[in-house]
Amino acid sequence: MSNNALIIFTRNPELGKCKTRLAKTIGDQAALNVYKFLLQHTANVAKKIEASRYAYYSVKVRENDIWNEKFFNKKQQFGEDLGLRMQNAFQELFNLGHKKVIIIGSDLYDLDQKYINEAFTKLDTHDAVLGPALDGGYYLFGMKKVIPNVFTNKNWGTETVFKSTTKDLKNYNVYLTKSLNDIDTFEDLKPYKELEHFYK
Repeated sequence: MSNNALIIFTRNPELGKCKTRLAKTIGDQAALNVYKFLLQHTANVAKKIEASRYAYYSVKVRENDIWNEKFFNKKQQFGEDLGLRMQNAFQELFNLGHKKVIIIGSDLYDLDQKYINEAFTKLDTHDAVLGPALDGGYYLFGMKKVIPNVFTNKNWGTETVFKSTTKDLKNYNVYLTKSLNDIDTFEDLKPYKELEHFYK
């Protein structure tokens, strides 16, 4: 077991149940195709990270999917909202003995292993690492122990999450990684010419 643990929260890709804001513009099937592509991109990036990797499923743990057991430990999310589910995942991995734990989002075409490696390195000298998303959320969050309040009283999925989280961290030494674009809407998708084939 590595001192470093990497968490990916994944929603089972089902037609009409993922990327709903994007689907309003490009349709359910195209939105599902984009989501599957982004999940595979996230898996490919995560495989390159020197850490114990954990895929946490939102509904049910699946076999024979992109989260190959050779690379990923599979676990079930639990908790009443996204914040509690993240807190429970962090706590579970610290309880297993991991020293540094990072969670990443799965909606970023810009995600690169260098940002994750940088975050693990910065945790040597910082209490937490936060990766701002351009929509006001965050795509990466790492800690060496669960910091109180960072996962409570948040309007998840809104532009207030990053700002609210940094307030909770004001008494801690926090490193910010590069801001990246989270793909949730058609406006988020448009800058990427290489993804046009999903909707044209």
